[in-house]
Amino acid sequence: MARRGSRVQKDEEDAELNMTPMLDVVFILLIFFIVTAVFVKEPGVDVIRPEINNLDRQRPTILVAVTSTDEIWINRDVYEITQVRGVLEQLLSENPRAEAMIQGDEGAPIGTVLDVQEMLLQLGVEVTISGVE
Repeated sequence: MARRGSRVQKDEEDAELNMTPMLDVVFILLIFFIVTAVFVKEPGVDVIRPEINNLDRQRPTILVAVTSTDEIWINRDVYEITQVRGVLEQLLSENPRAEAMIQGDEGAPIGTVLDVQEMLLQLGVEVTISGVE
């Protein structure tokens, strides 16, 4: 009796890999990291800060810089003292749990720094004043 060919037929097709589920997972992770990321805001000007004894490292979400020429910098823009409250309210509407840090130059008028601090406290924002450690 003659043998016929093998009963098992071999598929010579290439196996295809479905990439859709993996791409879905990658996009979901990307969206998750974008939504949960905390972006640090920069005041827009470098100030020479006075020395202080501060042991805690803080990561504020609002940075306000007051220069020695009495300029107030928030998010790389200069504002007058009368405009600061509106800008701060807008930033708080974006992040209600914001914490603020004021970076005052060594020669900055203390009255301006205190005015900005008072505005932040009236808006219910936790405020710290930055210095060189």
